[in-house]
Amino acid sequence: MSRERGAVPRPGGPSPVAARAPYRVEVAGTVGAVPPQVWRKLAPADDPLWSQGVFAAMERGRLGPAGYRYLLLRRDGEVVAVLPLCLFPALRLDDVVGPRERRLLRPLRAVCPGLLGVPMLFCGHLLGQGHVLGAGPLPPEAVRLLVSAVGDAADLAGLGTVVFKDFADAELALFRPELERAGYFFTRSMPDTELRLGYGSFEDYVRALPAKPRRNARSKLRKFAAWPGARIEIVEDFTPLLPEMLALYEQVMERADQTLDRLDASFLAALAGAAEPRRALVAAFEGERLVAYLLCLFRGTGATGARIGLDYRIAHEARLYHAVHYAAIRLAIESGCTHIRFAQTAYTPKVELGCRLVAQSYALTHRGPLRRALLRALLPRALDTALTEALGPHAELLPAPEKRTSYAPS
Repeated sequence: MSRERGAVPRPGGPSPVAARAPYRVEVAGTVGAVPPQVWRKLAPADDPLWSQGVFAAMERGRLGPAGYRYLLLRRDGEVVAVLPLCLFPALRLDDVVGPRERRLLRPLRAVCPGLLGVPMLFCGHLLGQGHVLGAGPLPPEAVRLLVSAVGDAADLAGLGTVVFKDFADAELALFRPELERAGYFFTRSMPDTELRLGYGSFEDYVRALPAKPRRNARSKLRKFAAWPGARIEIVEDFTPLLPEMLALYEQVMERADQTLDRLDASFLAALAGAAEPRRALVAAFEGERLVAYLLCLFRGTGATGARIGLDYRIAHEARLYHAVHYAAIRLAIESGCTHIRFAQTAYTPKVELGCRLVAQSYALTHRGPLRRALLRALLPRALDTALTEALGPHAELLPAPEKRTSYAPS
């Protein structure tokens, strides 16, 4: 599938030969359709989740989507922008809503679980912050073509609901006029968490914390160190640990409020063998037994604590959660990183680590006008409620939305 938009000469304007070259969108079924050097040029230089190897591993794994597509925007034959898509023919609502909504949906799941499946197309990144990859801002005609191509991809796959997932306000601003014209509305999603670094050492980081978090950090590090047989290792090749990693990951997922994606052995094995990004497993052991880990990825001066696993048998007493996060911060500092990002969960301990909240938003629509109106009427309030509950006392730390991020009329 491809779409083109050519320049229309104006009276007295340039000749057709000198006019702006047409843009064209192609749909690729694999990230391998983009040459590695092109991907590296377009992708965020300091976000390891946007390494091409992560997307290749996602295609190999069974994380949740039934398939992936990539919209390739070309100009003069050259790929100048890429927008990844994730296809969910029947995304389970009770897997992605909060605990309160899940309780309300439980009777429906028991009687007719098929009604909870929503055909949905996600634009951006299943595992991280959303982006349209590009070397610079796109002109309006290119944005218009991409937004139209997203709608075509949704129609072709039979996916009614379309979501631009977890985009920063600044990036959505470029697309907002075209998205609004296409019937999208906007609402806050769960914020990311980012710790800005720049410290000479881990001890410098600890000393820079406010008094109470500083005391808590030293106390938790002492309690982990005092646990019998406890130690931290940085494991570059974590393939031999995959069975133990998955078992600990499942313990976390069983307690998770939302499960949009679920890592599996094929994804982790593919990631372990990828040429990029650089990765390291911050692994906590009790003797020879793996009891916690934080999978860390690195690109440029950025790091990400991508996914965590915990043995809840001793997690609280041994302070496992904090032990692997502090070790990841130490590793990021020693690697020369300027920041490290963590997941959209557990905001209280991450604020204590010194993280700031990174505001993100959804742009949503439905291809059918009646269902679009229903989504617009119900979903923003439900998502706002879930966001407030998740942030708790830290809601005031979330940057206020820009003026134009209020829910847009049709």
